[in-house]
Amino acid sequence: MFEDKSQELTPISKLGEFGLIKHLTEHFSLSNASSEVGVGDDAAILSSENKKVVITTDILTEGVHFNLGYVPLKHLGYKAVVVNLSDIAAMNATPTQILVSLAVSNRFPVEALEEIYAGIYTACKKYNVDLVGGDTTSSNAGLVLSITAIGFENEDDIVKRTGAKPNDLLVVTGDLGGAYMGLQILEREHAVYLSNPNMQPEMEGYDYILEKQLKPEARTDIKNILKDLDIKPTSMIDVSDGLASEILHLSDQSKVGFRLYEEKIPMDSLSISTADEMNLNPVMTALSGGEDYELLFTISPNDFDKIKNHPDFTIIGHAVEKEDGNFMVARGSNQLVALTAQGWDAFLNNQ
Repeated sequence: MFEDKSQELTPISKLGEFGLIKHLTEHFSLSNASSEVGVGDDAAILSSENKKVVITTDILTEGVHFNLGYVPLKHLGYKAVVVNLSDIAAMNATPTQILVSLAVSNRFPVEALEEIYAGIYTACKKYNVDLVGGDTTSSNAGLVLSITAIGFENEDDIVKRTGAKPNDLLVVTGDLGGAYMGLQILEREHAVYLSNPNMQPEMEGYDYILEKQLKPEARTDIKNILKDLDIKPTSMIDVSDGLASEILHLSDQSKVGFRLYEEKIPMDSLSISTADEMNLNPVMTALSGGEDYELLFTISPNDFDKIKNHPDFTIIGHAVEKEDGNFMVARGSNQLVALTAQGWDAFLNNQ
């Protein structure tokens, strides 16, 4: 939670709703040609330039999606934007605008919201997206942050979850499991702090996985990399709820099955060693952990030579006929392990 005893904090009531919006957004400017009218009018005006409009939204709720005991408010603002831009990237589209809606209780001063918007501002600048609107209101249950992201793309370039065919190659960007292991470290050290506030958190050496959890990045770069390789995915999704869940989503939407090879799942050495340290199966953290925000996609087997040695991509399996089901081929054997959706579910995980 935001706390700065060195300054007098400003209650939100001092500014009022419209004064608060103006105060938080006055430093944002428009940089995309598709943004004609942004914050300040009754509604934004966007120009599609004869392209399809791609829209997504996510809600982040205190106590369900984040814990302010260890999540800095600036990081929260940044991450809230990134998780939405990741969905636009998963459609092979370019994000251009966001809208931000915020519900806060009276325990949050204006300065706390400034921190959140500082993170939002940083994300907007990094990914070249415009803040064009949103809303603020009061809450009786802590902080709720909702982001809507908008992108534009040529219809022929958009990739859905529905195009995978048997024999297509299953490919993932980056490495998996790091965000989940970062969360485990944060939860562990927070529990230690609650039991003894005088104990110093042991965070040294975990930088990579902590950043994967607190400050993830959207793979908006992948669209241009694939274009340069002359590859258009046949289906695509972002890895937000765990690799197994995302494979099952592609399977359901494309009406195919998949074979995932355990030995091919890309994991960072720190993610593996931290999982071992905490007596967790590293592979399960990749399969079920979530929040990696990498891209999972299928490509034609004819594109194998274009992608096989590329450092951004790992071929982890292939599509099969729907009736053949979804299985992981265990490391060092031909044993098939059924893939099950054990990733994040906001309704199940909050019971």
